[in-house]
Amino acid sequence: MSRNYAGLSRERIIVEALHIIAGRGLGGLSMRRLGDALDVEAMAIYHHFPRGKEQLFNAIAAYVTTARVVSGLTEGQGPPEEEEPGSEEAPAEAAEADDRPWDERLTTWAEAYRARLLTYSGALSLLMHRAPHTLGEEDTRALLRTAFTEAGLAGTDVPRACDALHSYCLGSVAHQVRHQGQEDSPDEAEALARFRFGLRALLGGLSG
Repeated sequence: MSRNYAGLSRERIIVEALHIIAGRGLGGLSMRRLGDALDVEAMAIYHHFPRGKEQLFNAIAAYVTTARVVSGLTEGQGPPEEEEPGSEEAPAEAAEADDRPWDERLTTWAEAYRARLLTYSGALSLLMHRAPHTLGEEDTRALLRTAFTEAGLAGTDVPRACDALHSYCLGSVAHQVRHQGQEDSPDEAEALARFRFGLRALLGGLSG
C-alpha cells in the first residue's frame, strides 16, 4: 500500500507519539502503532529517529521540557530535539531581558512548566529517567541560574536551588496525577493553589 510521507517531521512524530502515550500508556507505544497512526511505514519514522525508540523517547522528553516552548512559543518554534549545547548563542542574555523580580520570573516559569507536564502527564515516567541535553534545556538552566543568583545565592547553592525547583515541579505534578479520580482529589483551581503555596514556601526558603 502506498503511503504519503509528505509533511512527516520529527515534531509531527513526537506529537503523535504523545497522543498514543496519553491513550495507551508508555507501554502502548510501538514504532508500528506510531506508523499506523501517522499513515506511514515504520521505516519512515526510523529515517527521523535512526536509533529507534530510545532516541524517540529522548526526543519526547526534550519536547515536553524544552524551555522555549514552555516560555510561550508555539509548538513549531521549539528547538530541534537532541540539539547539542555549546552554540554561540547567549541564553543568559535572553533570561536577563525580563526585568521582573527574580521570584516572579521563576513563578511564571514553574507554572508554565507545571501546565506542560500536566498536558503530557503520560510522559512523566520518561522525564524521571531522562534529562534532555538541548539548547532549550540550556536556556532553562540559564534562566534559573540567573534568577537564583539575583536572589542572593552563590556557588554550589545555585545548582542546588535549581534542582530543588525542578524536583518540586515534577513531584507536585506526579502527586496530582497519581491522585486524580479519587474522591478527595482537588479540582484544578485548588490543585493550582496548592502548587503556588508550596512554590512560595520553596522560593522563600531558598532566598531566606
